[in-house]
Amino acid sequence: MDYQTIKDPLVYRRILLTVDEDDHESSTRAFRFATTLARDYGANLGIVSVMESDDINIFDSLTPAKIDEKRTNLTQVVNHYVKLAEETGLTKVEPLVYEDGDVDDVILERVIPDFNPDLIVTGADTQFPHSKITGAIGPRLAKKAPVSVIVVR
Repeated sequence: MDYQTIKDPLVYRRILLTVDEDDHESSTRAFRFATTLARDYGANLGIVSVMESDDINIFDSLTPAKIDEKRTNLTQVVNHYVKLAEETGLTKVEPLVYEDGDVDDVILERVIPDFNPDLIVTGADTQFPHSKITGAIGPRLAKKAPVSVIVVR
């Protein structure tokens, strides 16, 4: 065992923050944690949200204007978090908006290869604690992601 390696600090250079437009409370907590780490480490911060296919009902999916409205809203949410991060003094902040799939699959298969983070920060879902879907994104990412994942409660 290399004891010098154990003593070396673990520093993150590319942090990916996931935000959920439907769960402001958990996103805020994760945001606070991610921006603190990014500031302390001088890291790049990517802020991502995914337009969930489950959020689009069959009627909305047939109306391009509805899809555009949802896409615009999601982009505004991500840009709002980017602006807040920049107001805390961060200069290396990147907005990331994706769609077409389950959140964890999109993050694992598209966002991680595109952004190449060494840490993912996500909130513990608070809006619907008894739902089958919510609350599972953080643990699924922690189980499947090729990088470290911190779930902030």
